Amino acid sequence: MNCDVLIVGGGPAGSTCAWRLRRFGLHVVLMDAKRFPRDKVCAGWITPQILETLEIDPDDYAQSSVLQPFRGFEVGRLGARSTRVTYSDVVSYGIRRCEFDTRLLQRCGAELRLGEPLRSLVREGGAWLANGELRAKLVVGAGGHFCPVARLLAPESRNADAVVAAQELELELDRDQIRECGVSPEVPELYFSADLRGYAWLVRKGPVLNFGIGRQDAHDLSGHAQRFLALAEALGKLPRRRPAKLHGHAYLLNGQSTRPLTGDGFLLVGDAAGLAWPQSGEGIRPAVESGILAAQALAAAAARGDASLDSYARAVEARFGPRAGAASASAWIPAPLRPWLAARLLATPAFARRVVVERWFLHRGQKPLRDEDTATPASAA
Repeated sequence: MNCDVLIVGGGPAGSTCAWRLRRFGLHVVLMDAKRFPRDKVCAGWITPQILETLEIDPDDYAQSSVLQPFRGFEVGRLGARSTRVTYSDVVSYGIRRCEFDTRLLQRCGAELRLGEPLRSLVREGGAWLANGELRAKLVVGAGGHFCPVARLLAPESRNADAVVAAQELELELDRDQIRECGVSPEVPELYFSADLRGYAWLVRKGPVLNFGIGRQDAHDLSGHAQRFLALAEALGKLPRRRPAKLHGHAYLLNGQSTRPLTGDGFLLVGDAAGLAWPQSGEGIRPAVESGILAAQALAAAAARGDASLDSYARAVEARFGPRAGAASASAWIPAPLRPWLAARLLATPAFARRVVVERWFLHRGQKPLRDEDTATPASAA
């Protein structure tokens, strides 16, 4: 079997890339080892800019899926005084990834091969041969941090600081648990660690609560998680009855990752490319936008009849900043001063609003990525 583009991974990056490639009239096959809907534990918050880019009407989406309006954030340092930042309008939404990812996948227009893992990928005669029988001119790695395409073709240079390890749980609350949960559905809570090497969160999405912690230093991650849960429980934020086991995952931070974005006839998108925002760890918007930028480069390559995808790497750096060499957000602060400074800055309303919420988490200064921001290859339309 032959196709123009093979996408490995059905999350937001892969499905968005497929959706845009189909607009260019390309034959796209999307492969994923999982069948959808599938569980995907994630804090699951998206900004209105994402819905605009994806051309999703929020009222329509909310008819069948969880779409929790957020009108603020509670931010602070773990164990210290926090600051509540609120707005009159909706600044973000809470979603469930099992629903969100499935919706994007179902509308993408690609030929789906779900429940089929990528077992082999070899370069042969100027094309890629996947699993010994599917021939593709171009390949997209969209399988998250442990993407098989990235593992086979673009291994990461060892850089422990670029990797965030996280543990979290998404819990469907019953009536008693809803009464016990002290987290407002409209105000997610974000708590930075004293050393500024990670943060914890409590995100309520209607009858669903997601909580967890992520750190650039994975040492004693379980201990950090348990201490956070104990603190949250003591503050009345968590229901007493809940599963004891948290789920783990990892992702790379843009600006600190050295994972290559492209190679001969392939490119990486989303978490496979290591594009999570370094301050907030958000991966959904970078996944969606990298999928769009990738589709543009792939369509242009298909129109030219070659496998050069260098334009994608340039577009990613223009949109998200330099790929590597950036220090972590707290690197400039002497370690002994970090707890003291973090407690004071995060308790300052102006800093919490303008820097933490609006710059780090909402990226209000960056407009949505629209069609007019990417030129359509005329011969691929």
